[in-house]
Amino acid sequence: MSADGESVDEAGWDVEPEDEIASVVEALGHQQKRWREDAGLSAAELGEAIGYGEDQVRKVERGARIPRPEYLDAADRVLGANGFISAMKEEMAKARYPKKVRELAKLEGRAVEIAAYGNHNLHGLLQTGEYARALFGTRQPAYSPDQVERGLAARMARQAIFERSPVPDMTFVQEEVTLRRPIGGRMILRAQLERLLEIAQLPNVTIQVMPTDCEEHAGIEGGRIQLLKFGDGTAVGRSEGEFHGRPVSDPKQLRILELRYGMIRAQALTPRESLAFIERVRGET
Repeated sequence: MSADGESVDEAGWDVEPEDEIASVVEALGHQQKRWREDAGLSAAELGEAIGYGEDQVRKVERGARIPRPEYLDAADRVLGANGFISAMKEEMAKARYPKKVRELAKLEGRAVEIAAYGNHNLHGLLQTGEYARALFGTRQPAYSPDQVERGLAARMARQAIFERSPVPDMTFVQEEVTLRRPIGGRMILRAQLERLLEIAQLPNVTIQVMPTDCEEHAGIEGGRIQLLKFGDGTAVGRSEGEFHGRPVSDPKQLRILELRYGMIRAQALTPRESLAFIERVRGET
């Protein structure tokens, strides 16, 4: 419901074409339509009762729109669905994230070890919401406001990994420039640096800095690296500079990424030196 009391339609949050989650969204739509018809309500009447437009209701019922939790709760209450519609909130929350982010979050959720090297911006698991929003805002062609909100919600949800039990071991190597570039302005950068210092205190997290004046750098041509290792001994890795940027799980290919990442860590500042470096940059910001 808008501030003036009129019904509203949500922009964006549409189902992506050929996304396997579409079947779940369609199932929700069919369920809502059945409850609506059993209640003797038209789509327009249901929309008016829950504070949304008829078009929004019909899009949900076609499986073309992913509804927010408050929509599901309102529809469940008005239709007397006894929690059957509200119960879909968790599935709809997953569906709202872009497919590639959903797949990454699933892998991160399984991982027992996460290793990442970043050369242009801070890793998504390390970002504050303000920094992430500003980063999305730099993209060209520009994201729509709804794409920004969707991407931001997904990125922040991934950070629940820090509260997981058991927690994975995580190591991050960040280029010095990622600590100095004032994306979003100095205040946002300063808050981001403070967040890094907080995360670095976690017993399962190690953050290292690769200083710009380091003469030897094993990753200077390869770009970003991410390695995820799982409890069953398998792993998946990705690097912008190897294997056409595609995820790889072949042991020989993984070995290349592991060796490169190991060299990068060895060439970077130690964890203790890195914390002191971040504190110094924060003081200069």
